[in-house]
Amino acid sequence: MHILVTGHNGYIGPVLCKRLVEEGYRVIGLDSNYFKGCDFYGFKVPIKQIAKDLRKVDGGDLKGIDAVIHLGGLSNDPLGEINAKLTYEINHQASVRLAKLAKKNGVQRFLFSSSCSLYGVAGGDMALTEEAPLNPVTAYAISKVKVEQDLSLLADQNFSPIFFRNSTAYGVSPRLRIDLVLNNLMGWAFTTGKIKIMSDGSPWRPMAHVEDISAAFLAGLKAPLNLVHNQAFNVGRNSENYKIRDIAETVKKTVPHSRVEYTGEHGSDSRTYRVNFDKIKTLKDFKPRWTLAKGAQELYEAFKKNHLNFEEFQGHKFIRIKHINYLIDNHKLSKKFFWIKPAR
Repeated sequence: MHILVTGHNGYIGPVLCKRLVEEGYRVIGLDSNYFKGCDFYGFKVPIKQIAKDLRKVDGGDLKGIDAVIHLGGLSNDPLGEINAKLTYEINHQASVRLAKLAKKNGVQRFLFSSSCSLYGVAGGDMALTEEAPLNPVTAYAISKVKVEQDLSLLADQNFSPIFFRNSTAYGVSPRLRIDLVLNNLMGWAFTTGKIKIMSDGSPWRPMAHVEDISAAFLAGLKAPLNLVHNQAFNVGRNSENYKIRDIAETVKKTVPHSRVEYTGEHGSDSRTYRVNFDKIKTLKDFKPRWTLAKGAQELYEAFKKNHLNFEEFQGHKFIRIKHINYLIDNHKLSKKFFWIKPAR
């Protein structure tokens, strides 16, 4: 089975592609390579790679492909807010165009990496199912809603879109992201001893390790089509919903001599949502293995092994919005996010 993975050189991509290769799939990666050189540690996954902007994909890139796993796009809320129009063009328009090309070229399954952030501000402590109202509050989350809606309209007996609404990711990856809540709090604790919280710690977040998110996509490839056709699945575990302050306490228990510090800054992120994960249990091959505590320990050991320091932690390599701004400021990337001198 030939699988095209877009965004394969991002945070989730290297972990997922390694799993796909181990399972015997023939994998082709497609990536704009914005984060080339932003390695946490060296890695090499033996797959064919296409260096191409998502907006420039053509039918030839889909020839012979049986399934698409679409991870590509501007990857979080702050990055999406740099330019809402670009978020619309890349995350929404280019994604729908890719799906249409896939359908035209006989691709049967299109697995879309969506997000639980599309639930936005959900009051109360009730866990939200896939049928809950969507309340996106950022350009990034709005793009996820629009892609789900438009891809759903493409579904027919020959084309099956599947929507995986990922929990907030965490965990070690060759292309580490430090702008994710657990990774970020662990970084603060490890490099400064202070666990900085820019809220009162009450917002809910569902959490999922990058390996468990990868496992969901593998389960989606293997599941009978009638079980996943044009369906949305929240990706995570019911036991892995946490308030931010509980995540901070987990970090405190993991990093010796660290302490929680509430900064009182209150950033612009108003999201709070607790999520129900009963539906994904119907995919028998989805067997999540990680807990927040186990993931925190993994990060702690990786930070020690790779000698993470404060300068690197707060630099541009592992923070998506900082790296994009770095590329623009150094005239490597245009303000429309096209390479001025293409990356190889």
